[in-house]
Amino acid sequence: MNKVLIIGGHGKIALLLAPLLTAAGTQVTSVIRNAAHIDDVAATGATPVVHDVVSSSVAELADLFAGQDAIVWSAGAGGGAPERTYAVDRDGAIASMEAAVAAGVERYVMVSYLGASTDHGVPPENSFFAYAEAKAAADAHLRQTGALAWTILAPGALTLEPATGLIDPRPAAERDAAEPTKTSRANVALVAAATLAHPETIMHTIEFSDGTMSIEDALTT
Repeated sequence: MNKVLIIGGHGKIALLLAPLLTAAGTQVTSVIRNAAHIDDVAATGATPVVHDVVSSSVAELADLFAGQDAIVWSAGAGGGAPERTYAVDRDGAIASMEAAVAAGVERYVMVSYLGASTDHGVPPENSFFAYAEAKAAADAHLRQTGALAWTILAPGALTLEPATGLIDPRPAAERDAAEPTKTSRANVALVAAATLAHPETIMHTIEFSDGTMSIEDALTT
């Protein structure tokens, strides 16, 4: 991948992913909403672009995406009002997929979460419900978008632990409900970078947490 655009460029995963990609010679564009974050993003080696993805039309996003080889969605509302969650994690994400198609960008990587599904089982009264619904809708739309070579990354509960390069690639369905699923954001960044380098991950959902298998082995076996 020569050119990769990251949406949600000031997020913790994105700030770890960008230097991995730039170190490999990739031209990275990181999209952010807040101009105050320009210096943080530039320090990763990425080119910061201030743009509000959520308020943009598909045509405007397609113009932004033009010339890119891949889009990585690493944005999120971060909790708060359900309306904002649906606007970012569902509607904004889906608009970015449609824009990628319009711009001719074939590769698309979505950062989701372990257990994301239309039958997620989160009760409506739970504060996580809006996020679960939004991610389920976005992931389902991506899987049905025939023009995109997609990969969905589904890490477990995110931590700030350092990278180990080792993961447990078992899907949520094979795990005990009480089993810890801690996943360092640094490992998520490593998986995202490796995903872009491995075409065999296309059209796959990669569920994982921190574990004992190398990322290379997990993605290629």
